[in-house]
Amino acid sequence: MKLNLKKKFQRFCFVLICLVVLIFQSDIPNLKALTMDNYQGEMVIEELRLKVPIDAKAAWLDAEKEIWEPWLSSQDGFLGRQLFWDKEKEEALILVTWKSKKLWKSIPMSEVNIVQQKFEDNVKAALNVGENPFELIYEGELE
Repeated sequence: MKLNLKKKFQRFCFVLICLVVLIFQSDIPNLKALTMDNYQGEMVIEELRLKVPIDAKAAWLDAEKEIWEPWLSSQDGFLGRQLFWDKEKEEALILVTWKSKKLWKSIPMSEVNIVQQKFEDNVKAALNVGENPFELIYEGELE
């Protein structure tokens, strides 16, 4: 009887330890997190990083102002944008704020490509070069 009671106590302790480990190993807040692909309701910030050489900075800023700024301002859901330039890295950061991901993503990619081509043509003419000198390093979004 003592042996049987000892085995039951050992099993109880084993089950208790397993439960404690499982409880503390699960990350409960992550279980309630929404996936970013399905979340379309709140403001979102589009993040773009470009390689912008120092000798092309002025042409980049002019083309941003002449091409992207008017087009973006005409888009439903556009709230604003900020341009930053890092002299050491010769890198630009563009943050575009949208009212919602749904409004941002509803813009046809074909329309964006047309504006991008106008931007590149503007820069190539200003710098008298054959290729767009601004390499896209990263694109993403912040919610």
